[in-house]
Amino acid sequence: MDYKDTLLMPKTDFPMRGNLPQREPEIQAKWEEMDIYRKVQERTKDRPLFVLHDGPPYANGDIHMGHALNKILKDFIVRYKSMSGYCAPYVPGWDTHGLPIETALTKNKGVNRKEMSVAEFRKLCEQYAYEQIDRQREQFKRLGVRGDWDNPYITLTPEYEAQQIKVFGEMAKKGLIYKGLKPVYWSPSSESALAEAEIEYKDKRSPSIYVAFPVKDGKGVLNGDEHIVIWTTTPWTIPANLGIAVHPELQYSVVEADGRKYVVASELLSSVQKEIGWEHVTVLKTVKGSELEYVVAKHPFYDRDSLVICGEHVTTDAGTGCVHTAPGHGEDDFIVGQKYGLGVLCPVDERGYMTEEAPGFAGMFYDDANKAITEKLQEVGALLKLSFITHSYPHDWRTKQPTIFRATAQWFASIDKIREQLLQAVEETKWVPAWGEIRIHNMIRDRGDWCISRQRAWGVPIPVFYAENGEPIITDETIEHVSNLFRQYGSNVWFEREAKDLLPEGFTHPGSPNGRFTKETDIMDVWFDSGSSHQAVLEERADLQRPADLYLEGSDQYRGWFNSSLSTAVAVTGKAPYKGVLSHGFVLDGEGRKMSKSLGNVVVPAKVMEQLGADILRLWVASVDYQADVRISDNILKQVAEVYRKIRNTFRFMLGNLFDFNPAERVAINELREVDRYMLIKLNRLIEKVKQAYETYEFATIYHEVNNFCTVDLSAFYFDFSKDVLYIEAANSHERRSIQTVLYETLVALTKLVAPILPHTADEVWSYIPHVKEESVQLVDMPEAVRMDDEDRIVKKWDAFMELRDEVLKALEVARNEKLIGKSLTAHVILYPTDETKALIDSIEEDMKQLLIVSAFSIGGTFADAPSEAQTFTKTAIVVKQAEGKTCARCWVVTPTVGEDANHPELCPRCAAIVKQ
Repeated sequence: MDYKDTLLMPKTDFPMRGNLPQREPEIQAKWEEMDIYRKVQERTKDRPLFVLHDGPPYANGDIHMGHALNKILKDFIVRYKSMSGYCAPYVPGWDTHGLPIETALTKNKGVNRKEMSVAEFRKLCEQYAYEQIDRQREQFKRLGVRGDWDNPYITLTPEYEAQQIKVFGEMAKKGLIYKGLKPVYWSPSSESALAEAEIEYKDKRSPSIYVAFPVKDGKGVLNGDEHIVIWTTTPWTIPANLGIAVHPELQYSVVEADGRKYVVASELLSSVQKEIGWEHVTVLKTVKGSELEYVVAKHPFYDRDSLVICGEHVTTDAGTGCVHTAPGHGEDDFIVGQKYGLGVLCPVDERGYMTEEAPGFAGMFYDDANKAITEKLQEVGALLKLSFITHSYPHDWRTKQPTIFRATAQWFASIDKIREQLLQAVEETKWVPAWGEIRIHNMIRDRGDWCISRQRAWGVPIPVFYAENGEPIITDETIEHVSNLFRQYGSNVWFEREAKDLLPEGFTHPGSPNGRFTKETDIMDVWFDSGSSHQAVLEERADLQRPADLYLEGSDQYRGWFNSSLSTAVAVTGKAPYKGVLSHGFVLDGEGRKMSKSLGNVVVPAKVMEQLGADILRLWVASVDYQADVRISDNILKQVAEVYRKIRNTFRFMLGNLFDFNPAERVAINELREVDRYMLIKLNRLIEKVKQAYETYEFATIYHEVNNFCTVDLSAFYFDFSKDVLYIEAANSHERRSIQTVLYETLVALTKLVAPILPHTADEVWSYIPHVKEESVQLVDMPEAVRMDDEDRIVKKWDAFMELRDEVLKALEVARNEKLIGKSLTAHVILYPTDETKALIDSIEEDMKQLLIVSAFSIGGTFADAPSEAQTFTKTAIVVKQAEGKTCARCWVVTPTVGEDANHPELCPRCAAIVKQ
């Protein structure tokens, strides 16, 4: 007789291999068929709302690993909230206006803008944006992200643009919108103004020059034969010089060097001497900066004065302490120039070329003009030193080309007027990590007014009309009318109609006696677009609410979306658009380097899913400390895949051993063996830890706790010894049903706990769990931890047993290495325990040899009685020897009692009794 046929071996169709790249699309197709998002929302509709508002990714190109990290983190939270007492809608969005789409059409698609109207070009931009949205949407869905994908929000839709116009109008009504001539970041490569959020800093090699400005009128403080020394890394701005700034509180030295007299800050004299190469310097006198105010110098090569003025922005960090001031090319210069009435000179056009206002250099690209201007300074004897430095310099984040400061007439949103409200809103928001609050506080504290106009075609028009006398018109009536037009026709109507056809019927204005009007041609900064989403999405949609509970984006959004959303929301409502903000770092390669095509180190989400599956990628997201920069590589993903394999095998073992189990047969808790209760306590503590970690967005804690529970508590202990019961005992034995009860409770709870992180695997497991009613684990709530009587005592006792077990396992390993035994079931373990350990062993009612997976177990004496050959540990001394007897053909235990039943000569009495049933 083959006694193996009487074993209750695991039976399950649940596959050992996940085969995720093939299986996940099938599961997602099932979700589509079920309309799982609607089912989840219907199930939770009467619960309190939890709104995670999606920061819209830009609709251009395939998604990258940063997108994947972001969307998966959001999905963890939304899925968890929908399983823990909330209605958690997720409305994905897309940012669709701006330069990259214009560039994609003109450069990549070969569209000739000059052959079409603005309105026609904008329609091509819209078409391209929708193509990109469809492409990215499928990729986001492939990640397993659950959301209202059929009804996303898109910044180019008429209803969105209509609300954005209302945000602009409300800000204008409160006096927060104005037009002014100010220096702004200007991108010659984009031919447009830029906001601070569109600037990135990269190293740039620039000329470094020291220039002497001759004194024309010393005002009794200087003699008039001195030269004031300035230092600059932008020679191209010298034609725009109108003044020289000094700090009123600094001391300045008048010195003689190389036969000429110069003025520099006393504190910087030695460094200036070294840089310029003056051999001998004699200090003739010192004066305070405030005494130099209104001294008149001459421009080095133009017949123009350069006024000495006082400015608090002057520092002694570098240079000469005398700052070249060109109000048309710098914010500090502009502000101090306004104070002294210097005017604004900006001899550079929108393409970055010098104009006729820079005689001698007109038609030169500003960067090329550096050399010509330096040569001119050399020619007139004003150049004291030329060298080159590499320094951090602002670049256009889209074109990657250097920017300049350029004074132009632009539309601005006043930050200064609402700065205190903004800082208060920051204080009232919960920031994770906590340093996020300091970061955005400092940004807002130091931020200038927001330049919101752009000289582009593809975007939301600034809804301003101009009267015949040039007066801008922004009224409640015009804003409401334009908003309604945009809601009905989309913003293209602005470019398709004349100004008179965009104004309310019969509109009149004192500034237009002839009834003629023009319209603004600039569009809004794209950050104003996305920053209006609290109004255009949270207020517009019935299934959402403002403020959102959470905004979650990369750490670059402190200066981007977090900031622009805060500015518009505080301006319109007086409050932040969010209750909490959570940020994550960037994704780097395995060595901590930024990913780039040139380095060949780019990890593409689509490729990872094609090779390993989305659940592996999601498990990687759960494994990292995402609040800092994170690393990913093939090796890292292999390690994550190994953890996934262990989790999957854990599920498979439980499913396989529940093939004949009905939850109705569950054993009551108080009837379970103590070791079984111990495992349920462990499970309940896992439930508490995991749910708490979800609440605090600490997903790496979940990853480690679940992995540890599966590999240590279950696989290495409970599963290991329980096989002797599950496979060997009679099907309906109390002991077996007790273990199955624990396995069932663990299986159901663990499936729910990992569902937000591994939704495909969890749903697959769910479909195999016997007797579950719901068609998806997404339609149930998180498990509740159950407290037991005498819990602390049980844990303390069995934790102590686990320590004893570790010592026994070490002793068995030594014996195996010394060839004393083979497998552990061939061993007889003899303990010489301490008194404390003896008391522990006496208190355990379970079979010790079964718990330790050995064939024989005995107490040889006290700790002091241990023979010399015993292995000594903290809790006990141990002797391991071969178990005596024969091996039972069914349970593989070695015992002298094999064959006592004549009818079953190959079995031990226990197995003989079972097979007789």
